[in-house]
Amino acid sequence: MLLNVHIKNIALIDDANINFTDNLNILTGETGAGKSIIMGALKIGMGEKLQRDIVRDPDKEGFCQLLFLIDDEQTKTQLQDMGVDPSEDGELLITRRILNSRTVNTINDMAVTASKLREVSTLLIDMHTQHQQQSLLRKTEHMKLLDRYGRRTIDPLREEMALRYGEYTALRREMDELTMDEAEKSRKTEFLRYQISEIESANIKQGEDDDVEYQYNRMVNSRDIVAAASEVYGVTGYEASASAGNEIGRALVTLKGIRELDGEIDGLYGQLENIDALLNDFNVELSNYMQSMEFDDSEFRSVESRLDVINDIKGKYGNTIDDVNEYLANIRSEYDRLAEYDEYVAQLEGKIKHAEDRMLDVAEKLSTERKRQAELMCSDIRSSLEDLSFMEVRFDMVFDRLDSCTASGIDDCYFVISTNIGEKMRPLYEVASGGELSRIMLAVKSSMASEDNIGTLVFDEIDVGISGRAAQKVAEKMAIISRSHQVISITHLPQIAAMADSHYLIEKSADDGKTVTHIERLSEEESVAEIARLLGGVSITDAVMSNAREMKQMAEKTKNN
Repeated sequence: MLLNVHIKNIALIDDANINFTDNLNILTGETGAGKSIIMGALKIGMGEKLQRDIVRDPDKEGFCQLLFLIDDEQTKTQLQDMGVDPSEDGELLITRRILNSRTVNTINDMAVTASKLREVSTLLIDMHTQHQQQSLLRKTEHMKLLDRYGRRTIDPLREEMALRYGEYTALRREMDELTMDEAEKSRKTEFLRYQISEIESANIKQGEDDDVEYQYNRMVNSRDIVAAASEVYGVTGYEASASAGNEIGRALVTLKGIRELDGEIDGLYGQLENIDALLNDFNVELSNYMQSMEFDDSEFRSVESRLDVINDIKGKYGNTIDDVNEYLANIRSEYDRLAEYDEYVAQLEGKIKHAEDRMLDVAEKLSTERKRQAELMCSDIRSSLEDLSFMEVRFDMVFDRLDSCTASGIDDCYFVISTNIGEKMRPLYEVASGGELSRIMLAVKSSMASEDNIGTLVFDEIDVGISGRAAQKVAEKMAIISRSHQVISITHLPQIAAMADSHYLIEKSADDGKTVTHIERLSEEESVAEIARLLGGVSITDAVMSNAREMKQMAEKTKNN
């Protein structure tokens, strides 16, 4: 249930705070007062795409907030499955803030995307607009309405249908890709054999590319490396008279000559001996290293050639050796399949036939369940249409069979109607007038309301094209729906306004040179006055007021009955 709508700086609304109640909430007002803005604000809160210039004052933040009370356990579970948790007391707060063309969306202070808002709002509000009403004139929408009506039993079959259809089409695609003539098969087999042979003959080991590249770089730079090492060897060795090795040797001789003169020299002498030994070891290892850097041309050419082979294979079949091995495994599998092509095709045909049989079996079950639900739905709609002054109405659903299965099954179905005795049933999208369409959509919504657990129904322009007795019947039907669902409706008809449990007036005025829209909840007497305005227009006489009061009293009696 929608508890509160708070709107700031949106279109003509400066700041509006509306507390809705249970049952039937009716909004009325003069033409142009901004009734559509309220519906627009609800749509904004539900995640609808924002219109350009929707913010009233671009220097201030636009703000739309919807507060819901979630008291249905199934809805709570569905929300939790979406990652949305109502508060402990069941409240859920949706907020959209708009500033500088940027929007921040939150649900209970958790940032979400607009698409998440739309997903969540479908569980909370069912909004009927004139555009949705026109959807009854589109044949493709009729099966969607049926599937929604019977979703408890239809949804599992639709999910299985989509799964079986996906399996079947995947196998069909595989067969289409596999189908080839003998010459093409021979060419492809030969090409795969060549690729397999090229990769296998290269016989590249894991990590070999890094090892060979290291060796190659070492060989290419060996001259520079040896020259630098030789220079170090000359500085630290024993060949040059001024080299470190010779200098340390002379220092040892000098210290040895004075060891007998002072015993403390022994420690220093020992340290220098260690340095001489370390330097000698270093020079031996450096000499060995320089010898290891001596390569002949054949060794270099061998490493260079191996690196070329490795890079060539990686260039053709993958950036890494793992990629190459994966590619090899795939083409081996494809080669084996082509080598046993006829047998594989026969097996694939068997799989396709099995998948098709399973798909058609589910399609038949889905069609059977749709037809069963269609009988129930059309019966509900017929009953509602009779309540709405369609006295001799016949309403049904026709099922045609598609030429081939789709992910939605094999049904092509649409509503048919006859509103007069002796008139044959014709497709709904061919015959309904504007006023009839309003009542038919209300009948459809009424049947949906009995089957779903959406807490709030919103009607915008449900009264288009109706008046008199039809308007009274629409008002009574909305009152019936509001016993099990919260209903919010904008209307210009006094019959519907009189049925309100909570009546709101939308007015437009000029404040500080700006046009603004105000919304306030009316008292009982104020509601009667507004109904009188709807009845009498500009001139509100005592007779009109009396008529309005009587209409309100009759509405209360109707609701109590």
